[in-house]
Amino acid sequence: MALLEYSEVVERKYIILDGQPYEVISSHVFRKQQRKPVNATKLKNLMTGKVTEHSYHQSEKIEEAEIEKRPVKFLYQNRGEYWFCENDNPSKRFKVTNEKTGPQGKFLKANSVVDMLTFKEQFIGFKFPITVDLKVTEAAPSVKGNTVTGGLKIVTLETGATINVPLFVNEGDIIRINTETAEYRERI
Repeated sequence: MALLEYSEVVERKYIILDGQPYEVISSHVFRKQQRKPVNATKLKNLMTGKVTEHSYHQSEKIEEAEIEKRPVKFLYQNRGEYWFCENDNPSKRFKVTNEKTGPQGKFLKANSVVDMLTFKEQFIGFKFPITVDLKVTEAAPSVKGNTVTGGLKIVTLETGATINVPLFVNEGDIIRINTETAEYRERI
């Protein structure tokens, strides 16, 4: 069991608060006038998904959560269920609901390998890549001079997800998407 100093509680760390595992979404160390420094954090409960704010003081020691990562392969999605198998054993299949994959699940391509996260042998979620490259399967043709809408249009990707992209993106293009914000990054 590792203990962290208050200033080591930073983004993407996993910690224990009230016996539950949390991921640190943001942290900011600051001083209020003549007082001791404080680390104001935003934490996401990995069991419930709820986000909470918590301040850590200089004298506190924080328990780091031991989150196990195991690579799993995404097979397919059907009626709100996502099917995976163990990376080294395709016969060990399991399904997860939409709620457990979260909004990033819509960017999963068949045979993609992602990290499954567990805490004390209990499934808590997935660690998805921050960016993925996907093919545009449906895109309305660009209309010249149509910049009233800010120069964006909605396209459908090979996974079935829809996102806003610039007007110059066409059907058949491969584009890079940020899975955390569901935003277009660039054309490949």
